[in-house]
Amino acid sequence: MNREIKNIFRQGAIDPLFISESIAKHSAKKEIGAHSIFLGQIREDVVGGKPVAAIEYTAYEEMALEKMHQIREEIFTKYNLTCMHIYHSLGMIRTGEICLFVFTSSKHRVAAMESCNELVERIKKELPIWGREIFGDNSHQWKINR
Repeated sequence: MNREIKNIFRQGAIDPLFISESIAKHSAKKEIGAHSIFLGQIREDVVGGKPVAAIEYTAYEEMALEKMHQIREEIFTKYNLTCMHIYHSLGMIRTGEICLFVFTSSKHRVAAMESCNELVERIKKELPIWGREIFGDNSHQWKINR
C-alpha cells in the first residue's frame, strides 16, 4: 500500500460540522455500502470529588504519526476498506466536546465496524498521546485511559 503519512492531529475540539461534512462527502462514492464512526467525547467524570472541566491533550507527534501510519497500513491490509479517516485533538478540550473522530468505510458492514473498533483500541493503547484532566478549580492530574 505505502500510503503517505497523514497528520491525524487537530488543534482544539473536532467541530460537529466538520464531522457531518466528512460524512456527506462520501455519498458520491457509490462503491461504499457501510460506514462505521466512533466519536470520543470528553466526559465530566468526578475524580476525588472534583468534576473534570476539560482534558488537555499532548503528544509526541512525530512518533505518533509514524505509529499511526503503521497501524493504518496494517488495518488496510487486514480489512477490505474503501476509506479510513482519523482525527485526534490536541490542546484543551472541554467536557461535552469531541476529541476523537474515527471513520471507516467499506463495501460491507463487518469490515467497517471491526476496523473502526480495532483502530480506536490501538490508538488508545499504542500512540504516545497523553491527556491531563483539568478540574474546575484549575488543579490537574494525568488521565488514566479506561
